[in-house]
Amino acid sequence: MQRLLMLLLTVLAGVLPSAANAWWQPDWQYRKQITVDSTAQGLPLGGPAGRTPLLVRLHTGNFTFDGINEKGADIRFVAADDQTVLNHQLESFDPLLGMALVWVDVPELADGQRQDIWMYYGNQKAPASANGQLSFDPNYTLVYHFDGAAGAPPRDTTAYSNHGQTPTGAAVDGVIGRAAQFTGNAPLMLPASPSLAIPAAGAFTFSAWVRADQPAGEQLVYARRDAGNALLIGINQGVPFVEVNGQRSQPGQPLTPAAWQHLAVTADGSQVHLYVNGRATASLAASLPPLATPAALGGDVPMPAASAASATPATPATNSATSANSANSANTATGAASADAAAPAAAPRPVYAPFVGAMDEVRLSKVARPAALIHADAASQGAESRLVAYGADEEQSGFGFGGLGFLLKAVPIDAWIIIGVLVLMMVQSWIIMFKKSRNVARVAAANEVFRDSFATVGQRLELLADDNALAQRLANASLWRLYRVAINEIRTRRAQGADTTSISAATIEAIRASMDAVRTKENLALGSKLGSLSNAIAGGPYIGLLGTVLGIMVVFLGTAMAGDVNINAIAPGMAAALLATAMGLFVAIPALFGYNRLVSRNKEVSADMRVFVDEFITRLAEVHGETQAQEAAHHTAPRAAAPGHPAMREAQPAPAHA
Repeated sequence: MQRLLMLLLTVLAGVLPSAANAWWQPDWQYRKQITVDSTAQGLPLGGPAGRTPLLVRLHTGNFTFDGINEKGADIRFVAADDQTVLNHQLESFDPLLGMALVWVDVPELADGQRQDIWMYYGNQKAPASANGQLSFDPNYTLVYHFDGAAGAPPRDTTAYSNHGQTPTGAAVDGVIGRAAQFTGNAPLMLPASPSLAIPAAGAFTFSAWVRADQPAGEQLVYARRDAGNALLIGINQGVPFVEVNGQRSQPGQPLTPAAWQHLAVTADGSQVHLYVNGRATASLAASLPPLATPAALGGDVPMPAASAASATPATPATNSATSANSANSANTATGAASADAAAPAAAPRPVYAPFVGAMDEVRLSKVARPAALIHADAASQGAESRLVAYGADEEQSGFGFGGLGFLLKAVPIDAWIIIGVLVLMMVQSWIIMFKKSRNVARVAAANEVFRDSFATVGQRLELLADDNALAQRLANASLWRLYRVAINEIRTRRAQGADTTSISAATIEAIRASMDAVRTKENLALGSKLGSLSNAIAGGPYIGLLGTVLGIMVVFLGTAMAGDVNINAIAPGMAAALLATAMGLFVAIPALFGYNRLVSRNKEVSADMRVFVDEFITRLAEVHGETQAQEAAHHTAPRAAAPGHPAMREAQPAPAHA
């Protein structure tokens, strides 16, 4: 039985810490599980995305903002190995409003896998460690979150510091925090830094969230021109296009007016691909020309003053790819590009309408990003993301039971009452099992010692009765107590003058009755308090079920009163309610095993006592019992005197004199 209890304790000590991953560092009191799911149940990517800046969007629906530093300085992201700390950047953090946007550098985002990330918080003394320069890989040459002050040039998050050269318009709500508003005025100019330069047939990626408020005409979202070379990304009557030196992509999927959509362009040296909402919609067999001049967002690059005075502007209609075979081909985009290449200062340039709308999360890269990454960005950065799933907040309990600590915190007072009753039953049953197990083990061991000693008695049945040292050793032996009562019965009769060398059958049965009485008391002692274990077995699950029913009633009642079904609000209460049933089973299952084990051991001891009583009585009859002749004399002597009634009368007073 002791081995069973030790096994249960060992299993409990091993299962609970393993159920919750090891705590990263004890100074952080809380953590939150974040799962990146690229399986069929989450968001299949169609291929490896590689190193990815993952957006973690926290709000009151998935995060409590309790115990965290007011500026989010104590936030840390740790990989599933509980060792690798991931770089992150706080784009915005407002615990009062209950909103936060965090970029986490995921080293490898594979397809068809689930990987966990732990967000630790709750260390008020922790220094800030957020760093945007480390959160985005070095191939990102420009990243604008538009999270700065309104009217100020946007700041580049990357280490290249490619900050905006001109201020943006008014700030509006974007897909991710704040966004830049474009009202059709001057474009946002980007610097002509070496990190943004594109070599001939170089790789390039542009991505942004775009909201086209007035998609009529031809508008440029991104433009870059250098000595007659041009890379243009825009929309034509709401249909996105990419144009390289006058060669334009075929029309693809149109943009929905006044709605946020993800737009991306990649170039790998031979092909240019256009993506809308993470899906490739058009491609162009072309390589990028060398570009090292300033670029523009939300419009075309301004022409130099000398070129503007001498150039004859062309309309956007003459610049379209469909008018390449018209009679005025010299004014088309292809002809204009050729003229610019020959004489950049005098070549006419088509005029595009300014972009009217908003942009958010603009990124430039010096590599061609894989299609899986474009798809992941478009699908995970919006308000609804199937790629990222948020688990419950866990509190460090001090024993490595992080998840259990959070669960216990969510238990209401009524469930605590039920759990308290079950804990008392559990403690009582375990104490009973421990004590009864030790007792029956001592009795069985002492009985074995007595058996070894009694085997040497032979016909001297009283040989062991006066051995005080043996009596101390056999204090726990039930067989010793049966032996002592039988010897006491014999010696009592001897002290009263009876002849114990020849004991009648009636006397032997009397001695057996005395031994049976002691055996019954021993059995009662062995089975005492086992009824409490029966109550724990039968009543524990029902009491736990009562707590679960009450807990679920409270959860659904609160949900009905709130009028909002939120799994993050319901889950803790449901889990706490189920904890009562689990606690009831945890009381009943060990009690069941312990009860069966004790009953089995008690039966063994009881059988041993019954066998000893039979053995002792048989040996007593053999050594001190009357012979057949003596027994016959007992039965025939009174019958011989029966015909003579006076003899019988004379024999009657004898017992009175005795």
